[in-house]
Amino acid sequence: QVQLVESGGRLVQAGGSLRLSCAASGRTFSSYGIGWFRQAPGKEREFVASISWSGFRTYSSDSVKGRFTISRDNAKNTVYLQMNSLKPEDTAVYYCAARSYMATSDLSLYDYWGQGTQVTVSS
Repeated sequence: QVQLVESGGRLVQAGGSLRLSCAASGRTFSSYGIGWFRQAPGKEREFVASISWSGFRTYSSDSVKGRFTISRDNAKNTVYLQMNSLKPEDTAVYYCAARSYMATSDLSLYDYWGQGTQVTVSS
């Protein structure tokens, strides 16, 4: 079993940057693919980015491509989401999720979820 805890969310001005962290417990963290998702008020949860268990494969949604970067440090059991050039439409609760080996953009395929961290981008 894996427990996930997100951190790093806060209020930031448009154009600014944030780095979110997803810290995981469990000795087998390195065998899990990790996804970042977000949910804005009144909207469905959507895929943001994912990274494979090895870190060699990453994917990003079109809405964040070129601005957000996902990475992982298996020695620290942590996955990061570096967010640059933030826009007001990036405002949402950001969640990380884990599933065995391969990451995917399909949130229904993830087994474990964190509690989320709020990101608010002011214009």
